[in-house]
Amino acid sequence: MVDHARARRLGERIKVLAAEAMEKVVKDPDLGFVTITDVRVSPDLSQAKLYFTVFGSAEDLEISKEILESHKGKLRSEIGRHLGIRITPSIEFINDEVPVAAGAMADLLAEAKRRDAELEKIAKNAAPAGDADPYVKPKTQDE
Repeated sequence: MVDHARARRLGERIKVLAAEAMEKVVKDPDLGFVTITDVRVSPDLSQAKLYFTVFGSAEDLEISKEILESHKGKLRSEIGRHLGIRITPSIEFINDEVPVAAGAMADLLAEAKRRDAELEKIAKNAAPAGDADPYVKPKTQDE
């Protein structure tokens, strides 16, 4: 039977354990400032996808991803030791694109706000292109 609530709780626990395990297990000085942002565990609890971000450049991201991939087995065993379930899920590291997309969205919203302000300035001094009242009036009987 699939228990989605248990998978979510297990994901939260794995997130904390993975962060602690990175400090203990991965002793590589080239590992950047890595943050585990989310963990998604499959409903059958056999796989865990760990989403992470790295503070720095794209090169720092690639180096950190390689280091994490090379230490995947050690990290999984450390997580499994503290997890307390019969089978430790296999882990997969995925670069979290959400912060980058959110930054791009914030830039787009700022640009739209700037353009709206410019348009508002132009509209204040604008005059109608044709008559002041462009609507056709019905003819009265005197006309």
